[in-house]
Amino acid sequence: MGDVVRFVPKSELERARLIAEARAIYDSIFPPAAPDRAPQDGEERVKT
Repeated sequence: MGDVVRFVPKSELERARLIAEARAIYDSIFPPAAPDRAPQDGEERVKT
C-alpha cells in the first residue's frame, strides 16, 4: 500500500525512444574510441 503510480505521457515515451534510436545510429557511425584496441590492417594508430 502507498505505492505511487506515475503517469508518463506518450510524447515523453516517444522522445526517449527517438533519443535511444539516434544514439544507436550515431554509435554505429562513430564508434566510441577504444584506446586499448590494436589498429587493424590499413588503419593508423590514433594519438591522443
